[in-house]
Order: sequence, then structure tokens, then C-alpha cells
Amino acid sequence: MNITLAVDDDLLRDARQVARAMGKSLNQLVRDYLERLTGHDRAEDEVQELLRLSAEGGGRSRGWRFDRDELHERS
Repeated sequence: MNITLAVDDDLLRDARQVARAMGKSLNQLVRDYLERLTGHDRAEDEVQELLRLSAEGGGRSRGWRFDRDELHERS
């Protein structure tokens, strides 16, 4: 969906510079802001869920680690 905003020229110029410095388009910067504003920031939600599950898991590896050869072993 497209929206139209009325924005001061100086503000728009500065916002574009900020977006460029962040390696994003102004469009992406606004979209990211709206996702955070509305609670639709999925990446952050997924990270929090991973941290919660990791903390609850308790860990039972007893120091065991994956072996590179085992990871790439073909059956």
C-alpha cells in the first residue's frame, strides 16, 4: 500500500541522509519504524523467543560439540 506524506524539505533531506548512512532507503526506514511502533517487529520477537527457549532448555550437552566431519557426513 502506498501513502502520501507532507514533509518539510529540510526534514526530508536530513532523513534521507540518515537512511543512507544506515544503508537503507527512506522507505525502509519508515517501514521499520512503523513495524516497531505497531509491535510488528518480527525479527526482535523471534530473537526474544529464541533467548527464552534457550534459557528454559537448561542445556544437556555436557560439553559435547558438533564435529565438522559429522556435520557434513552424507548418509
